[in-house]
Amino acid sequence: MEVCYQLPVLPLDRPVPKHVLSRRGAISFSSSSSLFGAPDPRQLSQRRGAISYDSSDQTALYIRMLGDVRVRSQVGFEPERRSSHPYLCIDFRTLHSDYDPERRVHRLLSFQRYLHSSRLLRGVPQQIPLHILDEDYTGQARCMLEKVGNWNFDIFLFDRLTNGNSLITLTFHLLNQYGLVELFQLDMVKLWRFLVMVQEDYHSDNPYHNAVHAADVTQAMYCYLREPMLAKSLTSKDILLGLLAAATHDLDHPGVNQPFLIKTDHYLATLYRNTSVLENHHWKSAVGLLRETGLFSHLPAEDRLNMERDLGSLILATDISRQNDYLSRFRLHLDQENLCMSTASHRHFVLQMALKCADICNPCRPWELSKQWSEKVTEEFFQQGDIEKKHKLEVSPLCDREMNTVGNIQIGFMTYVAEPLFAEWARFCDTRLSQTMLGHMGLNKASWGGLQQEPAPVSEEAEPR
Repeated sequence: MEVCYQLPVLPLDRPVPKHVLSRRGAISFSSSSSLFGAPDPRQLSQRRGAISYDSSDQTALYIRMLGDVRVRSQVGFEPERRSSHPYLCIDFRTLHSDYDPERRVHRLLSFQRYLHSSRLLRGVPQQIPLHILDEDYTGQARCMLEKVGNWNFDIFLFDRLTNGNSLITLTFHLLNQYGLVELFQLDMVKLWRFLVMVQEDYHSDNPYHNAVHAADVTQAMYCYLREPMLAKSLTSKDILLGLLAAATHDLDHPGVNQPFLIKTDHYLATLYRNTSVLENHHWKSAVGLLRETGLFSHLPAEDRLNMERDLGSLILATDISRQNDYLSRFRLHLDQENLCMSTASHRHFVLQMALKCADICNPCRPWELSKQWSEKVTEEFFQQGDIEKKHKLEVSPLCDREMNTVGNIQIGFMTYVAEPLFAEWARFCDTRLSQTMLGHMGLNKASWGGLQQEPAPVSEEAEPR
């Protein structure tokens, strides 16, 4: 049964009323229920590769190691056709040691195309009742959600308490807490189905780029949305886009990086002409789910397209290869003191920067959380390196487990990527939160440095010389 609120249509730019910002979510459910516009061709003609850099620029070199882009070209807007692509010679499933070739896998290559018994059941997983509107969270998960704005929020614990449904539970709660379900007249069942399908299309066997990471980024985004500079200026549309972009920013991530897709001639690299390949795929996958569920089908067509394009603009901003572009623009705005939060384009740019910060905020978390994320992302790098060795491909930078350690990768990432970004964010939002993040990052960097200096344990089986 579909439940739909019949409320007056509100303008997309209408600011969130104060009473909505302060209200608690009125709707609860059971935890057991379980464009960026196409690039400007004039800009493309002036660019060579992902970033312009000098060999002495260590920051640019490090960013290039994380995600190289060799060709940029204009990309169309149509969402991808799901389950319609040819096979790649390398099967990403071999990345995972528990892969059983005899077991039936409902997936096209590494890209999540999991179907239940029929396509009609997508988004309605087994053992998840649809009578979600009159049930409640479990006690511990509900208590955690009361403190969802705390920077030390433990997403790993929350994921366990929600039986692996942290992304669904958290995003649903935040949308409802802000009153966005009512403001945009979102059909509750369509919203629930959309969130289930989003979580379903993240790969749970990716060590890092999985639904828990998406939930963590969504929680961080919420913390940033509450910062005074943003909270007093953002409209309801801004907040809705920010939360949806955070939840879907790595949708259907294959667990390998863009250079890998390019050098293996993957169809996605061809489809997007080696330009922000993964980010374009995440965006188009999200648009596909929005259209498949009809979440915005009640909005005027022009508003729907604008929402989809703005969602893409936010997701594409997470392309690490364009880090210097965004950071330079942000720094210039701050130097000139000309960011005007009453201007829609400036608010959108700030949202892009907020999402970029949320996406790579792991070094800014308390050590107990940051260390877990560091180990997970490094293991994903190393798994890619393993498959590159297996198929006699050149091993990508940072992906060789015999040449790198978690510590040296993290120290490099903090030095050349995270610290410059969060230093500028602190200039923009000089708050307790921004100082806390910088403080954690400094302590975490020192901790990794200390671990690097510890002598390696001597094997008892080593023969004496």
